[in-house]
Amino acid sequence: MESEVREYPKFVSSMRKTHTILIPSMLPFHMALFEKALIESGYRVEVMKNEGHEVVEEGLKYVHNDTCYPALLVIGQFIDNLNHRNDLDHLVLLITQTGGGCRASNYIHLLRKALDKAGYGFIPVVSLNASNLEKDSGLRLTYPLIKQIVAAMTYGDEIMYLYNKTRSYEKEAGAAKKLADFWIAQIGKQFERHQGTGARSIRKNLKNIAQSFDQLDLDLSQAKPKVGVVGEIYVKYAALGNNHLEDFLVSENAEVMVPGLYGFILYCLYNSIYDHQYYGRGLLKKWISSFGIKYLRRREKWMIHSIEKTRFTPMKYFSHTKDLSEGVLSHGTKMGEGWLLTAEMMELIEIGYGNIICTQPFGCLPNHICGKGVMKKIKSLHPDANIVAIDYDPSATKVNQENRIKLMLAIAREKIKEGEKAKL
Repeated sequence: MESEVREYPKFVSSMRKTHTILIPSMLPFHMALFEKALIESGYRVEVMKNEGHEVVEEGLKYVHNDTCYPALLVIGQFIDNLNHRNDLDHLVLLITQTGGGCRASNYIHLLRKALDKAGYGFIPVVSLNASNLEKDSGLRLTYPLIKQIVAAMTYGDEIMYLYNKTRSYEKEAGAAKKLADFWIAQIGKQFERHQGTGARSIRKNLKNIAQSFDQLDLDLSQAKPKVGVVGEIYVKYAALGNNHLEDFLVSENAEVMVPGLYGFILYCLYNSIYDHQYYGRGLLKKWISSFGIKYLRRREKWMIHSIEKTRFTPMKYFSHTKDLSEGVLSHGTKMGEGWLLTAEMMELIEIGYGNIICTQPFGCLPNHICGKGVMKKIKSLHPDANIVAIDYDPSATKVNQENRIKLMLAIAREKIKEGEKAKL
């Protein structure tokens, strides 16, 4: 006897004005601008900010402990948020799907199953993906919306980069955060006026953002450990996923650097080219991705040029970053963060962030191969590299994670002292 196929509630176009779309939190600066872009496209949107032990507990109730930790957290955040709301009949949940071999492609099925168990099975779930995994969604990625999202990503990457460059050296506590929030608000106001997405306005905004951070009063007299953060995309960026790792590093008197979102998006686009190159498939997808790469690289150039005119060293062009993985890991290795993870570690070392934390969900196979698996090779190429892999999962204690990071920082500080003695 054939089992019945469950028909899940759908998000349709008529719900745009009546339903609020809930989005998991990840990148605070970017998400604020993505939220504004969706609102200006006619959607009602809310980025969730609930955190705490309750989120993990709700996730453990409905997601198996062996499942990917980011899935557990995202689903736990959704359920915890729903438990405290009164507008359940007018909500839609949004989740991204990469469409690759990573378990993230299956989050949507885990979420729907969890909603059924929690009594929220009537709430529609919408998939945000570029792989046509769910074609009947009321969420439409139109060109104006894509243009605004790309602009938001460009601003978000530059603000995050400069914020991390300055926050550990500010003389006035909170000055860098205040400036970052100011620009997020300003760009949001431009989006409301349907501005800030054209070539001229993006270049102007990027220039002004870079100059304003360059004018912050900084104390650069003390050498601090420079720490780069790489890993699985969610635990790399989301404070909920990495126990506020960036804040912890700053509190330990270190400078932190996290590669921008541009790298991950370009990585996904380049993979379509490598699919055709290595496996002979997806010619149309290759052409579309090639256009997307050109579109993004132009805006990447504007961002880097604006930072070059300040006292700060800019990020590398992604065309250079991707080549850094050659000789260490093949571009055909593209499950999860794949060769990007290796390339970002090599880039961080090249721009002075030889102390690297590789954040990974426990049991994440791509991270174990492309993160842990290449550390020995990277250290053979860069003997001074100081790399530590930190697992994040419900059973991992924050104290243990922080103690391992403190040990890495102690080694970094010792190297700084040795360098100062050598100069003397």
